[in-house]
Amino acid sequence: MIPFKEDFKPSTNYKPYLLIYTVFTTIIIAVFTLGWLIFPFMFTGSVAIAAGLFIFILLILIVVVFVWVQLYYKSIVYHLNDTEMTWKRGVWFRKTGIVPYNRITNIDISQGPVMRLFKISNLQIQTAGNSGGKAGSEISIIGMEDAEPLRAFIMDFVRGTAPVTAVTGGEETPAASAAAQTSFSAQSQEMERLISEVSEIRKLLEERK
Repeated sequence: MIPFKEDFKPSTNYKPYLLIYTVFTTIIIAVFTLGWLIFPFMFTGSVAIAAGLFIFILLILIVVVFVWVQLYYKSIVYHLNDTEMTWKRGVWFRKTGIVPYNRITNIDISQGPVMRLFKISNLQIQTAGNSGGKAGSEISIIGMEDAEPLRAFIMDFVRGTAPVTAVTGGEETPAASAAAQTSFSAQSQEMERLISEVSEIRKLLEERK
C-alpha cells in the first residue's frame, strides 16, 4: 500500500545495507589515514603494538558507525500529500525540504548490485529548478522496496491525474475529489457568464424596439 498523507520511512532492509556500505567505507578510509599514524611504530620493531592500536581504533570507529546508522535511519521521514512531498533526515546536521509536484520533471529508479541483494532501490527526483543547473537529483527517496508503484503514484500527481488505484484499490482519492469539484465549479461559472451575456443582449434588443 502506498503511504499517503502519513509519514513513511525506508525499508528496514536499508539499515543492514547502510551498515555494510558505511563500515566498508570506514575501513578503507582507516587503512589510508590511520596507516600514516601507525607507520612510525613499524621502524621501532613494535609491530604488535602497531597492529593492536590499529585494530582498537578501527573497532571504535565501527561501533560509532553502528550507532550512527541506527540514528540516521530513525531520522529519515518522508510525507506525501495532495500538492507536495516533504522530507527530513540527518543526525548531527538535520535537513528538511519541500518539493511541490509541479516542480518535478522526472523520477528515476536506481539500484546497485548490493542494493539488489537487499531488494531495495532509490528514487532520484529531478526538478525544474535543478535539472538545468546542477547534476544529480534534488532529493532521493532511499531504500524503498516497492519503488515502481511509489514512482507511478507520485508521477500521477505530477501529470495532474488522480492516483486512484495506487492508494485504495479503486476508491476516489482526495485529489480526485478536489479536481472534480474544481472542474464543476469552473463549468458553473462559465454557464452563469453565458446566461448573463444572453440577458444583456435581450435587454438591448428590447430597448431598440
